[in-house]
Amino acid sequence: MELGLDHWVLCRWGPVRLNATILYTWLVMAVLVLLSWLATRRLSTDERVSPWQNLLEVLVGSMKEQIRQITQQDPEPFLPFIGTLFIFISFSSLLTVFPGYHPPTYSLSTTSALAVCALAAVPFYGIARQGLRAYLGHYLAPTVLMLPFHIISELSRTLSLSVRLFGNVMSGALMGTILLAVVPLFFPLVMQLLELLIGQIQAFIFAVLATVYIVSAAQAHEEKKRPRVKGPDTGNRESDEYGGKVI
Repeated sequence: MELGLDHWVLCRWGPVRLNATILYTWLVMAVLVLLSWLATRRLSTDERVSPWQNLLEVLVGSMKEQIRQITQQDPEPFLPFIGTLFIFISFSSLLTVFPGYHPPTYSLSTTSALAVCALAAVPFYGIARQGLRAYLGHYLAPTVLMLPFHIISELSRTLSLSVRLFGNVMSGALMGTILLAVVPLFFPLVMQLLELLIGQIQAFIFAVLATVYIVSAAQAHEEKKRPRVKGPDTGNRESDEYGGKVI
């Protein structure tokens, strides 16, 4: 049994191949670009706004609030990346209501690419927040021998993200296909709705995990570089030079 869409080659130009994964990925991107243009072409600050703008404001506001609750920080720096991940995965699932469409997240190459983006975002936000030297110093703490373990930890996060998303999307699609073949008159609509729900849940989980990885890595790096000094009149206690509290 073939898993994913990469084996479905539509056409070739010498060594270049156009498979179903690339086709459906670009289809989702085209739909998102079109909807973005429709939603933002007539933005207004008046009390009466278009339904597109109203929907967009609700979506962006909800994502900001969710990111703020997870990070306990200003969501603006994280919104473009996390929001894009969520919307892409979400629409990849929603478009399954159209016959003949297959979500690109059904391919391990797509989910791996999304996970690699999340992996690249961790040092990007870390370096932007702390600087290159301070960020890279974390990988050598507390000793140089820890370097391979830190690298393995980062790579394992990427692998878990990609396999989790691919596995859930693939299992939902296979379950729907099997039940459709067994009971073709009753289950199609129910399984279609269930698959849409699973897709939205997976988009939410992927975005939340990516946010947690980015923020937790940045906080861990900050804790490693934060100096501790002994209090003026204490023997074993230390005072935090940032807060002035004795701990």
